[in-house]
Amino acid sequence: MSDLSPAPAPRSRGIYLLPNLLTTGGLFSGFYAILAASDGRFEIACIAVFVAGLFDSLDGRIARYTGTTSEFGVQYDSLADLVSFGMAPALVMYHWALVHLKGDASVLGKVGWAAAFLYVACAALRLARFNTQVGSADKRWFIGLASPAAAGLLMAFVWTFDDLGFSGNELRHVALVLTVCAALAMVSRVRYYSFKAAPRSDRVPFLFMLMAVLVIVALFIDPPKVLLTVGLAYLVSGPLGWLWQRRKRSGASAE
Repeated sequence: MSDLSPAPAPRSRGIYLLPNLLTTGGLFSGFYAILAASDGRFEIACIAVFVAGLFDSLDGRIARYTGTTSEFGVQYDSLADLVSFGMAPALVMYHWALVHLKGDASVLGKVGWAAAFLYVACAALRLARFNTQVGSADKRWFIGLASPAAAGLLMAFVWTFDDLGFSGNELRHVALVLTVCAALAMVSRVRYYSFKAAPRSDRVPFLFMLMAVLVIVALFIDPPKVLLTVGLAYLVSGPLGWLWQRRKRSGASAE
C-alpha cells in the first residue's frame, strides 16, 4: 500500500525583512561613523555608533517577538556588530587621539594603530565566543565586556572631551590606556551583568521606575557626560564584582 501522507513543506530560503533591515541600519551607522571620523567630525561619528547600538538593541528583540529569527539573521547581526562596535569605535579613537602618538616617537605611532587593531581583534573574538556560547551561557551575565558596551565607553569618552574642547592630541595617552583596557575587558573571563533579568512585566518596583526617569532626564541634560559615567561604572563593575565574590568565598572558607 502506498504512503499517502503529505510530503513536508519545503523549507523557506528567504530572509525576513524587518529585523535584517534594522541590522542594516546599524551596519550603515557604523560605516557612517568611520566616514565622519575620517573627516574630523567626531561628535557625529560618536552619535552614529550610539545609533548603531539602538538598532542592535531592536533587531533581535523584534525578531524574537515576531517569530522571524533565523540563522542568517544571527550571522548577519554578528558581522554588522563587528563593523559598528569593532571597526568603527577603533577607527574613531585612532583618528581622534591614537594617530597623534607618532608625534612622541615613531615607535609610539605603531603602538597607536596596534592598539586600534587590538580593539578590533578583541571585538571579533568576543563576538565569536558569544555566538558559540549563546545556547549554554547564563543569560543574566555576559562573560567579558559586551562589544556594544565597550564601543559606547570609547565613544562617550571621545564625545565628552571633544565637547569640552579637548583635542585628541592632549588625551592621546589616556585614550591609549582606555582603548587597551576596553579591548582586554571584552576577552576577559570577568562576568558583567546583562540586565536581561530586569523586570519585564507591567508591574515593576517604584525604585526601578525612579532610576529610569532620572537616567532619561540626565541624558537629556548632558548626554556625553552621563554616557561616559555609566560606561566607566559598568567597566569597573565586572572586576569589582569578581573581587567581592572572591572575598566572600575566602571568608566562607576561613570559617
